Amino acid sequence: MDALTQAELKLFVDSVRRYFEVTTAEAPHITSAFLGHADVTGHAFTGTVQFSGSFHGQVLVSMPGTLLRELLVLQHATDFSDAHLLDAVGEIANTLAGNARQVLGSGLHISVPTTQQGLNSVLPQVRERPYAITLRWHHQPALVVVDVTRG
Repeated sequence: MDALTQAELKLFVDSVRRYFEVTTAEAPHITSAFLGHADVTGHAFTGTVQFSGSFHGQVLVSMPGTLLRELLVLQHATDFSDAHLLDAVGEIANTLAGNARQVLGSGLHISVPTTQQGLNSVLPQVRERPYAITLRWHHQPALVVVDVTRG
């Protein structure tokens, strides 16, 4: 399986930036983009979308509850339960995956997002060293992991 090109990887950075700009009217600060090691530690809430078809792997979005609550406040939400925070991080992962499909093509099949709560290591599925993007928004950290190869 072939690795993603630099332009394809950049689309995920741009997608993260665009998500925050549209949702909050404020761009996040991308703090780093790097090849992760065998495992990368996520935050308390993680949403994962699996890719198949012309690309294989997964994209994960991991955020602390405080960041998710701030995003929900901006969306006028009133439910800040853990279940709702899990729904929110899953929807963010789904949005990033949908943006990727617009660029990578209709041959990219996207799963329904799955979610997980708790500080967990993000274990790679298809790449030995997945691409990790760290960011901050309102001093809150977040992580996006792109563990994807061309099909």
